[in-house]
Amino acid sequence: MGFFDWYVSCIKDHYVDFEGRARRQEYWMFALVNILAAIVVGVIGAIIHLRMLGSLYSLAVLLPGIAVTVRRLHDTDRSGWWILIGLIPLIGTIWLLVLMVLEGTQGSNQYGPDPKQAG
Repeated sequence: MGFFDWYVSCIKDHYVDFEGRARRQEYWMFALVNILAAIVVGVIGAIIHLRMLGSLYSLAVLLPGIAVTVRRLHDTDRSGWWILIGLIPLIGTIWLLVLMVLEGTQGSNQYGPDPKQAG
């Protein structure tokens, strides 16, 4: 799968799917394409004098972004509620970033089979 395919998969197949697990590659490819798309949408919005375009894009990808983060936490055998640690200024954000970088649990865990072995 190409990096854009991971993004499309999160949007199309897992829009609000908070079940299961997401491997690191799925999370980081979604994040990369999301950042690039946000920049492009922001520039286009500035060119056509429609600054609200960036806000609309952010709103459209809010739920898939939360969902892929929750599934990534599930891959590390943590509850999706750990996403709330990101609300703690600076330290929480850094800790959540560390959790996103950690390797997932090998084999099945309480959230499902290992996505590396499945695909």
